[in-house]
Amino acid sequence: MKLYIYEHCPFCVRARMIFGLKNILVEKQVLLSDDFQSPERMIGEKMVPILQKDDGSYMPESLDIVDYVDNNYGDKPILTGPRSPDITDLIKQLQQYDYKLVCPRYIKLGLAEFATQSAIDSFVNSKSKKMGSFDECLMQTDSLVSAVSAILNKLELLIVSPDACNGQLSLDDICLFPVLRNLTCVKSLTFSSKIKDYLQSMAKFSKVDLFFDKAI
Repeated sequence: MKLYIYEHCPFCVRARMIFGLKNILVEKQVLLSDDFQSPERMIGEKMVPILQKDDGSYMPESLDIVDYVDNNYGDKPILTGPRSPDITDLIKQLQQYDYKLVCPRYIKLGLAEFATQSAIDSFVNSKSKKMGSFDECLMQTDSLVSAVSAILNKLELLIVSPDACNGQLSLDDICLFPVLRNLTCVKSLTFSSKIKDYLQSMAKFSKVDLFFDKAI
């Protein structure tokens, strides 16, 4: 199997996680941010992640990929734990702020999807239309960090274990970890020891790197 991704994309992280958590080998290929042709050839639109199955067919949509791999590879499904509506709600709250924090930083992390200036320009132009200029977003860092920190304080109370937010691996981990992981690129954002332990544990078992060493 082959997985087409962007390194920064939280939806791609979802798909990467299930392969790592189940210790299943998959070839990963990072597409340039301005590569429209490749995904359109595979699935008819510019979207990642895309899984190329063993039979050569293509599957988009992160949670569909997660479900397919979890139920068809390995000894048995592993995402069998309960879900928490409170965690789902806090993820939605984080998503109100995180893009303005992380998008202007992605292009400075040396990620493969931004290996060319045209790829950077395409990303900046696309995101700026939705959230304003990257410079303006960076100027809002302090207020955005404050808002995110307040949400993280609520989240800390809900995390049961560093190995699974609800105590047993579930789709909540697949949805929560990617959002938290991408926030590790924000240097001024402080994570409590409990959330940091969760991040480091999930990163280890899912084989998805964090951005602490590159944070801006």
